[in-house]
Amino acid sequence: MKQISSRFSIAVHILSLIATIPTECTGDFIAGSVNTNPVIIRKIIGMLKKAGLVEVRAGIGGTSLCKDTDQITLLDVYRAVEVIENGELFNFHNHPNPNCTVGRNIESALRAEMRDAQTAMEQRLSNVSLQQLIANFK
Repeated sequence: MKQISSRFSIAVHILSLIATIPTECTGDFIAGSVNTNPVIIRKIIGMLKKAGLVEVRAGIGGTSLCKDTDQITLLDVYRAVEVIENGELFNFHNHPNPNCTVGRNIESALRAEMRDAQTAMEQRLSNVSLQQLIANFK
């Protein structure tokens, strides 16, 4: 089964580090905490920058949040790093058989359920701020 990209969880990890220990947040430190390649970290930080969530200071180094943690929702992060085709999380298989009762009707029957599931997920993410998430750290 194909999973949703890990960019979202990595982005939340990065933002949480920047929010909690900003003075240590070099690319290498972040990569070590996430346990991934620094190239991936730079790519995701670039996406977060483009979305207006972080500021990167060239030359002197360092990354900082552009908003307070209570103003950044998980939905903001998700939208910053997840690439979804035509705004839809779920893809639909191509060319079901129109001569089959199921093939002819499956997309119209399932599409609304898929859209409702995406809406529910996005609503949930919009109700959780980075600050609330960080408060759960032990």
